[in-house]
Amino acid sequence: MTSQLDNYHDWLRDAHAMEKQAESMLTAQSKRIDNYPDLRARIEQHLRETQNQIVLLEEVMDRNNIDRSVIKDATSKMAAMGQAFGGMFAPDEIVKGAISSYVFEQFEIACYTSLIAAAVKVGDTAGAETLKKILVEEQAMADWALQHLPDVTSQFLLRDEADGVEAKK
Repeated sequence: MTSQLDNYHDWLRDAHAMEKQAESMLTAQSKRIDNYPDLRARIEQHLRETQNQIVLLEEVMDRNNIDRSVIKDATSKMAAMGQAFGGMFAPDEIVKGAISSYVFEQFEIACYTSLIAAAVKVGDTAGAETLKKILVEEQAMADWALQHLPDVTSQFLLRDEADGVEAKK
């Protein structure tokens, strides 16, 4: 049987790998967006937030004497690269990317919600407070993504109808 503390530590490693994956995905996505400046700006903002979240998670892990999982981090980065590469061939890349971003944010929200409960259960109150701060940023990004999805979709459809105008990115 795995102890509560072991589960918590493993889930922190998972969160770290998840944020490394997010960093890779956001970096690739922001580089490919040419014609949607509001979306690109928000993704770049969230990329900076994500990079800070990685630092915050590493601080929580260091306080708890948790080693980082190189394998989980590498696997997550490879998955992100594969997703970015695959999206390049979709004629509606920008819409699919916007939808995927929203879905990924919801996944992160669920992970942090669970992780906060685990932190509280094992008595890591400082970790719980840090995780709550990260959760707020993920919720804000998810809200923004959902609110702007209709606009991204409408912009794509208008651009896609116009001759000589690139719509996909």
